[in-house]
Amino acid sequence: MPDFSNLLHGPGEWVLFFFCAMLIGMSKTGVQNIGTATIPVFALLFGAKHSTGIVLPMLCMADLLAVIYYRKKFHRDLVIKPMPWALMGLVVALILGHMVPESGFKILMGGCVLLGVVTMAGMNRPESLNKVTASRWFAPVIGFVLGFSTMIGNAAGPILTVYLLAMRLPKFAFVATGAWFIMILNYLKIPLQIFVWDNVSWAGFTLSLTALPFILVGGFVGIRIVHILPERHFKILMITLTIVSTLFLLI
Repeated sequence: MPDFSNLLHGPGEWVLFFFCAMLIGMSKTGVQNIGTATIPVFALLFGAKHSTGIVLPMLCMADLLAVIYYRKKFHRDLVIKPMPWALMGLVVALILGHMVPESGFKILMGGCVLLGVVTMAGMNRPESLNKVTASRWFAPVIGFVLGFSTMIGNAAGPILTVYLLAMRLPKFAFVATGAWFIMILNYLKIPLQIFVWDNVSWAGFTLSLTALPFILVGGFVGIRIVHILPERHFKILMITLTIVSTLFLLI
């Protein structure tokens, strides 16, 4: 069994780690963007770039839970259309991330999330929204930024919220489509982070496994919240959490 005891120090860090694992579960099954608030915490615990490799197995476990539960509610065309551009963004981020020093990595992560909030703020009016979503560049740009931001720091949540809100999906389709899209990208990232960035270790993977019960608890809480919240309140919650999580990351 790999030794992961040196990755966290003291009960406070363990509590913080497990709490963030629960937030990841919630974010995947219904409360999107609450997981973005964990990005600066994990960066603090493990280092900005190294944290992406430790958190990735946790994200993949939570993705699988969400996809199993919402397997019949997602919109396939909204996943497929921007996916080629997302893969391109993944590759560009892979190359840049290999060249960027640790000090610049957190700036890139914050920039990705801030871009999502700025985009969302500029799409408040229905006429502007219709014009933007109807343009031929919308899917390529959104797809590229999604792929780039998820690779550079698991920070695609705000951009994904912009995309799904623009499509005016009902809450269950919103969560399901987002879960499928991000799951595909996260599973593609596994070999890239193992063989190119070399930041996925057996010790980190074992540490992620200890968080599985908390991911499951968070996942069921997220499912419950989606069932309880009315459509309008659900969308307000998504926008609010996007703004709050961005502030967390940029502080």
